Amino acid sequence: MTYSVAVSGASGYAGGEILRILAAHPDVEIRTVTAHSNAGQPLIQHQPHLRSLAHLTLAETSPEVLAGHDIVFLALPHGQSGQYTDALGDTPLVIDAGADHRLESVADWDRFYGGDFHDPWVYGVPELPVAGSKQRERLVGASRIAAPGCNASTVSLSLAPGVAAGVIDPSDIVTVLAVGPSGAGKSLKTNLLAAEILGSANPYAVGGSHRHIPEIRQALAAARASTASATEAAAPGTTADEGIRISFTPVLVPMSRGILATSTAPIAPGATDDEIRAAWESAYGDETFVQLLPAGHFPRTADVLGANTALMGLAIDRAANRVTVVTAVDNLVKGTAGAAVQSMNIALGLAEGTALTVNGVAP
Repeated sequence: MTYSVAVSGASGYAGGEILRILAAHPDVEIRTVTAHSNAGQPLIQHQPHLRSLAHLTLAETSPEVLAGHDIVFLALPHGQSGQYTDALGDTPLVIDAGADHRLESVADWDRFYGGDFHDPWVYGVPELPVAGSKQRERLVGASRIAAPGCNASTVSLSLAPGVAAGVIDPSDIVTVLAVGPSGAGKSLKTNLLAAEILGSANPYAVGGSHRHIPEIRQALAAARASTASATEAAAPGTTADEGIRISFTPVLVPMSRGILATSTAPIAPGATDDEIRAAWESAYGDETFVQLLPAGHFPRTADVLGANTALMGLAIDRAANRVTVVTAVDNLVKGTAGAAVQSMNIALGLAEGTALTVNGVAP
């Protein structure tokens, strides 16, 4: 069976990456691409690297244009997807690459985003440890999927095995991320001009204000449920992510793509070095797209450029009594579009890795 696909926000970075991956997918046909201000223009004018899709013209984004497809991808700015998802009730599969359907907490949405709250959908990070299994089990047969925030999924995958196994203490997580500006989207912003970022590293959303923080806490709370029942993890009067505290500092660096996340957390009392490493080996030893490197090895963002791969290195710092995990992803692939397509494959019962690669581009 060939599935018909529409991609909204097709002139942007995330939309373009979804199209690049789907162009090589044997089970889908890209029929419709949409945009807002760029509607009516050839797709190739905005995505000149997508030569096989040069025949497509950007249509206006509207529920009427998106309806009638088997699959709709929404690659829109945060807060804009909900107006369309409400009108796509008859679409068999909708995948939102924005934040509108990621958060379970209305309070978190109001604090970090604002505007209308929309019901949470199945989270599109298949390898994430949850409740004694993996998130992929929840994706099987799903009709509504929320693709992750790139920083959020990188940090969550980094630490979830340790939280699930009880070998790290999630009450004092510190993570610093070097990120490329493509994660901020394609719209013109002064702080993202080449003159502003070349030769410079620029912190932003410092001091607990980044929108991905509640998403990380939510994911780690789901991982913690692997070793405790929901009632144990969230006692009366508390929330599921109670006791999960994160200091999160992203830094823009002059690379177009990529995230290098360095995350640390205290070692849980009594946890041995063997138990700590075994937690990550057990979680990801059989995974294709999340790989733990040998002891003493750490990834570079260059190693995952263009790949749907999260590579991570683990260090145990007994002097500081902390575990450090360094994870590299391509923010537009594993961080967004690759995760969305991988989740689509699982939902439809297709081979999980269809159209996705573990091989990066070098140099």
